[in-house]
Amino acid sequence: MVEQDTSNIFIEVQVFNRKLHMLLNSVLFLLLSNAVTLRRDMSILYSRITMIIFIFSSMLALQISIYSLSIGIGLFGGLFHITTTSHTFQIFMFIITIIILQLTGFYPRKVWIDKYSSLYKLLFFRLTYLKTNIINKMAEQYRIIEYPLILLFIITGAVFLISSSDIVSIFLSIELQSYGLYLLSTIYRNSELATSAGLTYFLLGGLSSCIILLGTSLLYANSGTTSLDGYYIIISISDMIDNLSDNVLYWYKANYINFSLLIMSIGFLFKVSAAPFHFWSPDVYDAIPTIVTTFVAIIAKISIFVFLLELVHYTSNSYFALNFNWTYSLLVSCFLSLIIGTILGLNQFRIKRLFAFSTISHLGFILLAISINSFESIQAFIFYLMQYSISNLNVFILLLAIGYSLYLYTNEEEEYQNLLDKNNSPIQLTSQIKGYFYINPMLALSLAITIFSFVGIPPLIGFFAKQMVLSAALDSGFIFLTLTAILTSVISAVYYLNIIKQVFFDISEYNLNTDFDNLLRRSLNKNLEKENRRITYKIKDIVLSSTLSITISVLTLIILLFIISPSETLSLASIIALIMFNT
Repeated sequence: MVEQDTSNIFIEVQVFNRKLHMLLNSVLFLLLSNAVTLRRDMSILYSRITMIIFIFSSMLALQISIYSLSIGIGLFGGLFHITTTSHTFQIFMFIITIIILQLTGFYPRKVWIDKYSSLYKLLFFRLTYLKTNIINKMAEQYRIIEYPLILLFIITGAVFLISSSDIVSIFLSIELQSYGLYLLSTIYRNSELATSAGLTYFLLGGLSSCIILLGTSLLYANSGTTSLDGYYIIISISDMIDNLSDNVLYWYKANYINFSLLIMSIGFLFKVSAAPFHFWSPDVYDAIPTIVTTFVAIIAKISIFVFLLELVHYTSNSYFALNFNWTYSLLVSCFLSLIIGTILGLNQFRIKRLFAFSTISHLGFILLAISINSFESIQAFIFYLMQYSISNLNVFILLLAIGYSLYLYTNEEEEYQNLLDKNNSPIQLTSQIKGYFYINPMLALSLAITIFSFVGIPPLIGFFAKQMVLSAALDSGFIFLTLTAILTSVISAVYYLNIIKQVFFDISEYNLNTDFDNLLRRSLNKNLEKENRRITYKIKDIVLSSTLSITISVLTLIILLFIISPSETLSLASIIALIMFNT
């Protein structure tokens, strides 16, 4: 039995090292490649290469989870601790990143002519586009070769943070992730709004890093160890020591550790934009390009919350009653996030600011689940974090897809003509999607399904997530916070349903661009081997690319059809929660 366990540990360490080397070597080679290339229009190839890297990393992480021990193992002298929880969320982050990279790894539009779209003609005949703006080849996201490299840096930091078990590795990991996010926010050099937002993000993110550093410094100064396992032991025995003797060293009192963890938690709440440290996120989300917002709004939160999950679990269960516990700060932040995210979202007319406040409101549910620290709450937390990441990803991809589809239309309203940075964020105002149902019914229905999931309308996946969190809160006696969460969910439905009303019931202000008639006659050639003739096509033949359509369809079906096969996701959450409570 011992030999089998030793063999499993050896395999797990070996596979983890391969995954780590895969990420670091990929960063190195992409960095060297970026330095020597003269073709900035090759960014689309870099994105595809990075997608392959993450697919391979996901396979390695899955291989680790197969051989994983329930208790996990420590690596690099205790700096990292890999567990089933870290494996699961690493794979989840890789998948989310692969989906986001599709936005820059493939062109958003294509020309689809039924008559010339048979398999034989697609394989043996060639289409030549004379106007690249139809498929958006000249968009700025396809000329930024550093974008995939920065994503690799961020994901590497996120992987390290999820597995961190030492305050040194925690600080290094969060900074590696944060520096990449700062750079990503300002990567569009020609956008004044993005540069300003990135600078704001950097300054306030630096402040939160200082708070985290202060908390970790106090932890080390008061305990003499940097290992999280040491803090778990000290918290468990400190009250007993205090009761047995008055001559014990003063720094072993539990409240010292609690106040240090409280200070560190403030820095992490700053990073995830939970109230009352939320004030930077609406401005930053609104100003940076939508493609960047999609990544910044999702990945950073997953890694930090998974780290907080294990930190809360192992520090809030003391064997002896404490007068104060640092997790109370998470409950306060939960209450404020529910209130502020709901109330301030009511008067928003810029759509990404509205979704920023929506995120703050949903963070209240996540913080409520993570603070309770029961088996049911951990299961609810894992499920809520996964489903909300998928829903949030889908809604931002839908915003981009709507912007791409409106390329064929014009709107003469002066308000829309004066919008800044329209090329990078085509949909900025909620009024821009008025009557969109009459332009593209399928995208409008996908948007409606996702928004209804945010509201928590059954039988969509968002309803079950909220129900699980509220049930766990009621079982643990958090009646006031449960009532607050229910009330704010009802109120937040106002600004969600306002979007639905504008999409389906308002009159569209868009008209087809008549200038395309001349453009379409000369934009596409069909060169045949035996025939030489020009093929013309219509506006309706310009459609969204297959990658966008398939991605939106799959994510929407996951949200819509969860009730048909819920067992896999719920079983995964239950297994992870059981493993945490049995170790």
